Amino acid sequence: MTSPARLPLRRDTSNKVIAGVCSGIARRYGLSVGGLRLAFVLSCILPGPQFIAYLVLWVVMPADRGY
Repeated sequence: MTSPARLPLRRDTSNKVIAGVCSGIARRYGLSVGGLRLAFVLSCILPGPQFIAYLVLWVVMPADRGY
């Protein structure tokens, strides 16, 4: 049995709220976009570099260009 082909890790520009980072990660790993966004917002209550990580991913992850 073969595993399904995975989409590349790219920002989802068609389903974005700010930059498409959360929707790109959710699409890549087959997660719920709303659930991942909620988890990110809730994680911002905890101390840590969440906003910096989001900004780095925004810069590092390429846009999907209509995939």
